Amino acid sequence: MYLHSIASAFPKYELTQAETWQSISQTDRFADLTKRSQQILEKVFLGNSGIETRRFAVDDPFAVTDLGPGELNRLFEQEAPAMARSALAEALEKAETTAAEIDAFFLCTCTGYLCPGVTSYVAETMGMRNDVFLQDIVGLGCGAALPTLRSASGFFAENPDATVAMVAVESCSSAYYVADDVGVLISLCLFGDAASASIWQSTPGESGYRVGRHDTRHIPEEREKIRFVNDAGKLRNKLHRTVPEMAAQAVDELYGLRTQSAPKVLTHTGGRDVLDAIEAKCGLDTITESREVLRRYGNTSSPSVLLALESYLEGGDQSDRSDHLWLTSFGAGFACHSMEMER
Repeated sequence: MYLHSIASAFPKYELTQAETWQSISQTDRFADLTKRSQQILEKVFLGNSGIETRRFAVDDPFAVTDLGPGELNRLFEQEAPAMARSALAEALEKAETTAAEIDAFFLCTCTGYLCPGVTSYVAETMGMRNDVFLQDIVGLGCGAALPTLRSASGFFAENPDATVAMVAVESCSSAYYVADDVGVLISLCLFGDAASASIWQSTPGESGYRVGRHDTRHIPEEREKIRFVNDAGKLRNKLHRTVPEMAAQAVDELYGLRTQSAPKVLTHTGGRDVLDAIEAKCGLDTITESREVLRRYGNTSSPSVLLALESYLEGGDQSDRSDHLWLTSFGAGFACHSMEMER
């Protein structure tokens, strides 16, 4: 399965961390928080989080915290398909193909729920054939992109001549939640909206990269440390302070299974502390692309690792690119995934 193109899309509203602090600090929800919670938000928003800007579905992102569950999901229904279409349209153009030529469309998300899924809306508005295989993958959180690509690889095993589209899309601002809980507060400071789309075929594309080995680690006993819970119909993020160390340990275990000694590493952004822990545990130099994605967009959940891949493929001198890439993503479950790419 060869990569033929990759592209991203974001909602139009972009705010700096200082601007988002101003937004939330003037809301009634903020006023209802304890003094300690208010201080946590101020410290993270105005401190060295590794994030400069994020993208949001609305111009005042924390106004959505006053919306009810139905209104939040309608915002997701509006924004997630729109971002997915924008990213996919650009990926198709880069691959010099059309929506009508897509044989299978895989999409992952966790920040809202639609039935039928987001693929149905995107396939209809983009003019995909009525025999296209649609697969929505939900519930895997920030780590979803790589297992979704693993599922796409399985489709290729039965259909080697297929053209496959894959999208990771998250409207994180459709799931913002305010409470006197450190994990919830940190989530407000980290997550932003994005979509990543890619086109895959059985013959080499311009980049020359193809998918290789996949590996996964599940640690269900740590499930309560990082997950969404349904709280009166809203999605409430649980995020424990030990997540950076837990993620680094799991990534290191998978990194030990790699088939090449020194691949180029591209990882889910997580947050500054997560990237610091991964670099230290795995003995890596700075994970440049992942830090740049974090700086520009925050933690975009499932698209993050693919945004880092796009950044790597489109930046710098092509002759300096590694012949071996190692991607990793992790999140709810607790689960951690890796995927190798070779050319």
